[in-house]
Amino acid sequence: MEQTDSFKSRGRSDSAGALPARERDEAELFPDEPASIFHVLTPEEKQIFRRRMVVRTYRRGEYICRAGNTPAGLICLVSGKAKVFQEGAGGREHIVRMAKPAGFIGYRALFAGEVHAASARAIEDSVVISLDRETLFSLLHANSELSILFIKSLAAELGFSYFRTVTLTRKQIPGRLAETLLFLRDTYGFENDGATLKVCLSREDIANLSNMSTSNAIRTLSSFAGRGLIGIEGKKIILTDIAGLEKISEERRKEPLPKDDADEN
Repeated sequence: MEQTDSFKSRGRSDSAGALPARERDEAELFPDEPASIFHVLTPEEKQIFRRRMVVRTYRRGEYICRAGNTPAGLICLVSGKAKVFQEGAGGREHIVRMAKPAGFIGYRALFAGEVHAASARAIEDSVVISLDRETLFSLLHANSELSILFIKSLAAELGFSYFRTVTLTRKQIPGRLAETLLFLRDTYGFENDGATLKVCLSREDIANLSNMSTSNAIRTLSSFAGRGLIGIEGKKIILTDIAGLEKISEERRKEPLPKDDADEN
C-alpha cells in the first residue's frame, strides 16, 4: 500500500520551536547559509520558508524516507550525513549517492509526481527540513534566481550520477574502491589532520558504494593499507597516498566483463 512521507506524525520534533537550541538555530539559519541555494531568497521569502518548514531530527540508522512512499515535500539536510540507496536481491543495498548538509533528498520523485524510487537513511545524527510542494513551487515561481540555482543543482547531480555509473562499471575492484575513497573525500572532506576522512562508514556501506561484495571491500582495504595508500583505525580511514589512489582510480578494464563476473575482478 502506497504511503506518504509524514514528518509531523513520525517526527521527534516537528517544528523548529520544539527542537533543542542547537538544532533550532541550525534550522532557522539554514536559508541564510551560503551553501544553501535558498540564500538567494528575499527576506520576506525567507520568512515564508521558515514559517512553512517542518524540522525533524534523525538518529543514526533511522529512515528519512522510504522507497515506495509519496514525497510530502522537498527534504533538505541541514546537518549530519545520509545515504540514498535501493534494495536489491537478498536485501543488499545499492548506494546511489551520499547526502551532505545543504543537499536535497527525494527531489526527483517530488518533481516527477511519483513515489520515491530509493530510500534514505541517516548515517549519523542529522537534522532535516521538509518544505511542502506548494510552498516550494510558489518560491520557485516568484524567484527566478532560485529556480536557476535549483536547475543547476539538479543538472550537476544528474551529471555526477552518470559519471559514477559509467566509471564504476568500467573499473576493476581496486579502481572502484579507490574511486569511492576519493569520492568520500570530495563529498565530506577531511578531519583537522587533513588526512582522515570526515565520515565513518561500515565496510558493508563502502562495498555497496563501490559495487562490490563486502569481503572484496575488506580485502582491498587491507591491501591498500599494506601498500601504504591508506591507514585504518576502526571505521576511520586515513588517506596517506592520494596520488597513488588517484592512479589506481584511473585504471580501467581492458575489456568489459560479464555482469555476473563484476564482483570477482
